[in-house]
Amino acid sequence: MIKILIQRIKLFSSKRKEFYLFLKDILGFYPANTKLYDIAFIHRSSSTSDSLGNSINNERLEYLGDAILGAVVAEFLYNRFPQRGEGFLTQMRSKLVNRAFLTNMMIELGLDQFVQYRKIGSTSTSNIYGDALEALIGAVYLDKGYSTARHVIVKRIISSYVDLAKVEQVDNNYKSQLIEWGQKNKKEINFETIEENKSTSKSSNFITTIEIGNVVKGKGSGASKKEAQQNAARETLQKIEIAEDQGAL
Repeated sequence: MIKILIQRIKLFSSKRKEFYLFLKDILGFYPANTKLYDIAFIHRSSSTSDSLGNSINNERLEYLGDAILGAVVAEFLYNRFPQRGEGFLTQMRSKLVNRAFLTNMMIELGLDQFVQYRKIGSTSTSNIYGDALEALIGAVYLDKGYSTARHVIVKRIISSYVDLAKVEQVDNNYKSQLIEWGQKNKKEINFETIEENKSTSKSSNFITTIEIGNVVKGKGSGASKKEAQQNAARETLQKIEIAEDQGAL
């Protein structure tokens, strides 16, 4: 009891009191190890270093949170749809854990305002918020354990903010949509993906360029080749929709 009281005093006297109180409203509890939550919102572009020269950012927490989120969502869907097959469950899980969905969820929760990042050159910001949400889940797991992380994901996020019926109807395979559009309209579509190694990070970034009739129509980046292609295809489809509305196609 005394330990909890001391933790609360520290929280309310902290310069980041607003942040911790906001987290309490979202998560349903006060953070104990506040350092974990601070790190969860630091993108690698805003990395600092500790006394040993180790980078301080949310990449490791993101890695952990990604694994926890995938396991919890898989279990949730397995129990929620007892009559549905593996294919359906796999597609639904993909829709609930993809970066675009997580980014929108982070904004819906209002947590995007606390993410620390710097826009550097051509660095894409499309995944930053989604990465931070995964890192937050990793922080909850380390701070409170698996059962609490599961409760946050299922009860505080999915049950409160996600309409599963609408998610079920969403087709987020943008690459297949674009290929289908090309076949229907007899357009040749070319995907070119390159791997870009960041000198400031051990991880790689993939960049995909899409050409239609030898004209660049879309670009996208991602932590994997598949993600980069999906992001590029989504941008291309958006441009096609605008062009069709304007009668340019």
